[in-house]
Amino acid sequence: MTIKIGVVMDPISRIQYKKDSTLAMLWAVQDRDWQLYYMEPGDLFLEHATARASMAPLTVFRDPGCWHELGPAQTRDLADLDVILMRKDPPFDNEYIYATYILEAAEREGTLVVNRCQSLRDCNEKVFATLFPQCCPPLLVSSDIARLKGFHIEHQDVIFKPLDGMGGASIFRVQLADPNINVILETLTGFGKKTIMAQRFIPEISEGDKRILMINGEPLPYCLARIPSVGETRGNLAAGGKGRPQLLSEHDQWIAGQVGPTLREKGLLFVGLDVIGDYLTEINVTSPTGIREIDNGHQLDIGGQLMDCIAETVQQRGRAEGNAAEHRQ
Repeated sequence: MTIKIGVVMDPISRIQYKKDSTLAMLWAVQDRDWQLYYMEPGDLFLEHATARASMAPLTVFRDPGCWHELGPAQTRDLADLDVILMRKDPPFDNEYIYATYILEAAEREGTLVVNRCQSLRDCNEKVFATLFPQCCPPLLVSSDIARLKGFHIEHQDVIFKPLDGMGGASIFRVQLADPNINVILETLTGFGKKTIMAQRFIPEISEGDKRILMINGEPLPYCLARIPSVGETRGNLAAGGKGRPQLLSEHDQWIAGQVGPTLREKGLLFVGLDVIGDYLTEINVTSPTGIREIDNGHQLDIGGQLMDCIAETVQQRGRAEGNAAEHRQ
């Protein structure tokens, strides 16, 4: 079966060849001889009620000196594609939301968008985790500085972070006698006008912030433990953390089992769970990474596993549409 698949991403010429997860997905697409098309968010548009885009045929290579080649771009309906990978990196801003509106019009025409547009909008990566309180550390989501300070007094060692951050940006650890708590909260909340998250500090961060990749609600057997550099409390690779692939623990598997059914229900085919110690801290739905590091550590093909899942999903949808057509006759 040949599948026509498009990718919406940041400029492919600027990716980090050694670690880019989207590139691993695109290699897997090409390995299957599927048709591959490239788009950036600015290429998407609505014409009347039809979702369209300027899209270019894309060829990818396993070559750090030349990893892609684009053919001439053509304007086409997005519904001409069987699948669209939405791999635009955060920030999750209005432009991101507008892109999901356009992609959602293609969804209504039958195109599979990974991940589902409504879920991309609904599932804030930090707040989404709070749907699973049995998995989370004590936390508070609020813009009220007095309430946030009360949480700090109760737990004494706390992480404060924005709800729209990425890569470990603007994350603060505040211990009991920290004289900077007022200015930190004033800055993060914009003097009480912006909602943030407070989490009780988890000492096990020294052993790594684990990224567990989920395909259609099922965890891969290996995760990526991102170990903070000396003097840091953030394991994010963008903040200087070092990646170490490792087997999931029994408790990691339990957390994945708690979250998995909801991911399937919401059409979130590819997701990254962030786990510190025994606690779920975030659920990454927009553009999860970690594929290359885990692949390299254990000779896996995570992109290929994802494409197998996508092919099965496309086939199931085709069978369902065929059955529905028979019933209408």
